[in-house]
Amino acid sequence: MKIVLASNNRGKLAELQAMLAPLGVELVRQADLGVGEAEEPFHTFVENALAKARFASAHTGLPALADDAGLCVDAFGGLPGVQTAYYATQFGYEKSDANNVRALLEQMQGQGNRRAAMVSTLVAVRSPEDPEPLIAVGRVAGEIAPEPRGMGGFGFDPVMFIPEFGKTFAELPVEVKNAHSHRGRASQRMLELMRAHWL
Repeated sequence: MKIVLASNNRGKLAELQAMLAPLGVELVRQADLGVGEAEEPFHTFVENALAKARFASAHTGLPALADDAGLCVDAFGGLPGVQTAYYATQFGYEKSDANNVRALLEQMQGQGNRRAAMVSTLVAVRSPEDPEPLIAVGRVAGEIAPEPRGMGGFGFDPVMFIPEFGKTFAELPVEVKNAHSHRGRASQRMLELMRAHWL
């Protein structure tokens, strides 16, 4: 089965392709099918993921899988949340993973509460009008490290410290990160949902 991934993020494609490999599905980035980015006007991960999945499916005629994920920082009332990818831009930086990390560490200075969670919401639709989208949520709680550590992963992985491992996501081997990350947890649930409902 071919499924369009409603994202142009190569890191997400690689992670999700590896995680969904047991199903034998082929994930294709929407950009590789000439599809642009969907609007993401909502304030929740699930609404944005659903909008992206429906958009990708409508423009390709394929079933679609979308991921809306982000960092939810306790001290900021759960923000940046759905605005995670653009976090640095509100502080005058260009959009990039490195600038996001830099801006976050600047904003966290003097904060006693460093608790945060990485959240991934996966939504899959068989068609743009699918009345029963599959929805899987994965969440990992941790803390914002005082400085970046590790070379792996992407996004906020270098500062997302996971107490159960005593390391940041960027310090973990890929297979360990994929098994225990927010996206890994959401993918495992999506795998079960697709097996039960689609295959």
